[in-house]
Amino acid sequence: MTDEQLGRVSDLERLRRWRMVLGGDADANDDTGAAGVTALRLDGNDARIDAALAAVYDTQPGRKGGGGRSGGLGKSAPAVARWLGDIRRYFPSTVVQVMQRDAIERLQLRQLLLEPEMLGAVEPDLHLVTLLVELNRLLPDATRSTARQLVAQVVEQIRQRLESRTAAAVQGALARSQRTRRPRPADIDWGRTVQANLRHYQPSAGTVIPERLVGYGRRQRSLARDVVVAIDQSGSMADSVVYASVFSAVLASLPALRTQVIAFDTAVADLTPLLHDPVEVLFGVQLGGGTDIAAAIGYCQRLIDRPADTVLVLVSDLFEGGNATLLHERIGALHLAGVCVVVLLALSDEGAPAYDHAQAAALAALGVPSFACTPDAFPDLLAAALERRDVGRWANEHGLHTVVAPA
Repeated sequence: MTDEQLGRVSDLERLRRWRMVLGGDADANDDTGAAGVTALRLDGNDARIDAALAAVYDTQPGRKGGGGRSGGLGKSAPAVARWLGDIRRYFPSTVVQVMQRDAIERLQLRQLLLEPEMLGAVEPDLHLVTLLVELNRLLPDATRSTARQLVAQVVEQIRQRLESRTAAAVQGALARSQRTRRPRPADIDWGRTVQANLRHYQPSAGTVIPERLVGYGRRQRSLARDVVVAIDQSGSMADSVVYASVFSAVLASLPALRTQVIAFDTAVADLTPLLHDPVEVLFGVQLGGGTDIAAAIGYCQRLIDRPADTVLVLVSDLFEGGNATLLHERIGALHLAGVCVVVLLALSDEGAPAYDHAQAAALAALGVPSFACTPDAFPDLLAAALERRDVGRWANEHGLHTVVAPA
């Protein structure tokens, strides 16, 4: 086998790799040998890759003067566009997205996202979508069309990932919730009936004696369930806002559900008329500002006319800027009226979120637990709620970050 096949590299290749990792200007007094490595001259693609990395990672935020190489992209859209072209050429898309995010945060390039030539060059991802949603009131007309196209591209990727699973989970939950043990002959589910009566198999007759029939109730002409989604627009909830908007649009497309969506800060915006297009929903959101959850729940109360058939999904980190006592009273009243209240502290790919622990504990004491939920787990959580199961127990059984009342 060759050295390459064995994973062996030459001394020169090892130096080249260390040079790419360390950058090009170590302290000459450093006795670790790094100065010798970083003095290695790069050329060709290596030099361009090194320059692309240096533009972001050799610039220390808040650092003045020497110490380290000078990086940066300048406050110039053409310079940023060239850099974006370089990183797209030399790195895979997942790395490109990370570098874009770091550049925007470290080099304060938000203003450049308002320029069409830069926006047209970026690699769309969830972080970019949340940033554009945050900036959407500032987007000039020349940029708005491009921004909508980028947001639509990411939203479509999310929709394709989640739509079929959500629809299957909801439809299965509704079917199970309508199952009856006293079905009419035409409504008997023979497969489940046989499975439920296998212990009554009679060898002499070669058949199962069905002591218990399983079937489905007659399909109701009215909607099976109502779902109300209340989305906290505070800046910390940015990823959750995107996923909640996409899920809401998917739920609105299911004929068995009546889905209503509001977004709130200190005011409430009813986004239900926009549910035909999740991009419109997102551009109807205004991230940032204060938070009055109690007022939002009060608005939701007016939307609910079938408490026993309603699931209320509150997507919020529970940092209440309004009347906390009123919030507890309103959620407690909904719970007692028969509404299944689901509090999502986060609906994102991240881990356990930052949230108001005191508020979550107070709601748990009312019988309303709070959860942190990934988008992939949400369809099954919603299905449990639609079936009127104990969602707190379900979430614990499935390993979700859950806040429940102390025993």
